[in-house]
Amino acid sequence: MSTNEVMARLGAAVSALGDVDVSAWSEDTLNEQLGDLSAALVALDSVLARVAGEVRARGLRIEEPVSA
Repeated sequence: MSTNEVMARLGAAVSALGDVDVSAWSEDTLNEQLGDLSAALVALDSVLARVAGEVRARGLRIEEPVSA
């Protein structure tokens, strides 16, 4: 997969996650989905930590973009 494809997929993932609004879910829905949501969040955390670690291992910093 090319770098451009990877970056496009990362952008799509960020967009999809931005659409998640758990506060709008009912208590029943949240309780029903909690196991799957927890598993997804743990997996996401693991992957993000790995990618960030690989960037840092190359001597680079991950910085939050400055707003215009």
